[in-house]
Amino acid sequence: MRKAVVRFMDPLSIAEKNLKYSIVCSRYQDNWIFVRNHTRKTWEMPAGHIETNETALQAAKRELYEETGAISFNLRTICDYTCDWKGETNYGRIYFANVVQLGELPPFEIAEIRLFKNLPENLTYPDIQNLIFEKVKNCLLTTNP
Repeated sequence: MRKAVVRFMDPLSIAEKNLKYSIVCSRYQDNWIFVRNHTRKTWEMPAGHIETNETALQAAKRELYEETGAISFNLRTICDYTCDWKGETNYGRIYFANVVQLGELPPFEIAEIRLFKNLPENLTYPDIQNLIFEKVKNCLLTTNP
């Protein structure tokens, strides 16, 4: 199977109407937050489709809450990206969330959340998520979150 090809671009460089996904690389109490969908046994970052009439930022806030229960957080844009995978090219925006408070996990598609010191091994999309994780970590090292 062909690996995904991910390209990172400057924040807000892709027109909002072309974006399909928002991804939120998140930290809580010095740990990275990963979620497990109830249909899978693997870990992923909070993320999802941008709904009709929703901005990428609104989608990021919604997905972060729906997938982690985060009720208080600071969110910032890291970059835009393209991903060529399985013969399809999709566009999205990557955010970083510093979660201040987690509430109850809403009863949607997520079975559990877990806090990790580093990137977990059992990822849902390993050749995509590892690149995003490193991009966010590098951005955080060079700027103040």
